[in-house]
Amino acid sequence: MADFTGKNVLVLGGSRGIGAAIVRRFATGGAKLAFTYAGSKEAAQALATETGTEAIHTDSVDRDAVIKTVASRGALDVIVINAGIGIIGDPLTLEPDAIDRMIDVNVRSPYHAAVEAARKMNDNGRIIVIGSVNGDRMPFAGGAAYALTKSAVQGMVRGLARDFGARGITVNSVQPGPTDSDMNPADGPMAGLMHSFMAIKRHARGGEVAELTAFLAGPHGAMITGSMQTIDGGFGA
Repeated sequence: MADFTGKNVLVLGGSRGIGAAIVRRFATGGAKLAFTYAGSKEAAQALATETGTEAIHTDSVDRDAVIKTVASRGALDVIVINAGIGIIGDPLTLEPDAIDRMIDVNVRSPYHAAVEAARKMNDNGRIIVIGSVNGDRMPFAGGAAYALTKSAVQGMVRGLARDFGARGITVNSVQPGPTDSDMNPADGPMAGLMHSFMAIKRHARGGEVAELTAFLAGPHGAMITGSMQTIDGGFGA
């Protein structure tokens, strides 16, 4: 288990699901940690109390708020950008404003957060974006806009890895497949369809995604950069 004692870590979108599992993992590893939340105040406060971390209200749709929060944390060792939303449906009927909001949260916010973090980040720092296997594969109708945002993350990660590599800063994406969460429960109506595409026919657990994230953030991840680390039970195989 990687030790993060004394490391300055920020998780964007940490109050629930995968984000909460990531917060718990880094807190267990001894990190000096803060995380953001948007609409889940009670869950965020409960998690902060449980883990001895700091919860900061920041809506990732607000670029300036995201930049301000990242800047306020000083010289980070690790930033994990987990905040994201998913909108699935017929592109002919989905509201354009909803799609633009998803692009703001899933693409613009990670870019500006990563760049702002890099301004003061300690050498050999880690920038990790939680993407999705749907950046590689969209096997059902209705996911075009969501897949667009996750494919954009891939290009961003590759480019920023080049930009920050001289300082030893790594930039990677963790790409979960179906993962048990409020947004995508393991017993939800889409579970059977999702499992039909998978070699391991179950949802991943948040803790499994958190462990992969911690590996990339730890010393063994020093030479992994510009990569998409997929954890999907063979969904995209």
